Amino acid sequence: MRRWMLVFAAGALGALVSALAMWLAGRYGITQAMGVRWAPALSAHWLYPRIVWGGLWGFLFLLPLFGSRWLLKSAVLALIVSLIQLFVIFPYTTTYGVAGLELGMLMPVVVYAFAFIWALAAAISLRLA
Repeated sequence: MRRWMLVFAAGALGALVSALAMWLAGRYGITQAMGVRWAPALSAHWLYPRIVWGGLWGFLFLLPLFGSRWLLKSAVLALIVSLIQLFVIFPYTTTYGVAGLELGMLMPVVVYAFAFIWALAAAISLRLA
């Protein structure tokens, strides 16, 4: 049970770090400079689902993949999360289209970058725990 609580907490913390990075990238025009129209507002309404889903995605860290190679594991888990975001969540629950391309051609790169930030922050917090 302790391990389950740790991975959920690590995933939630990783999601908070990633969400803050997303907000900063939008606030300072980094995503716009890439041609991606993604500038979320920092609000509880926007943060809450990301933190909860980040915690749930944290359970992926329980998979016995890549042993102690946490950087490789982070990259692969970020890819899994990104693919689901791009090809399931965006087309079926938003108006962003397949792969979020309605927001810009580099949206898949942006999604993967923030998913990698999530996975890396979660992996580091798990290693420190």
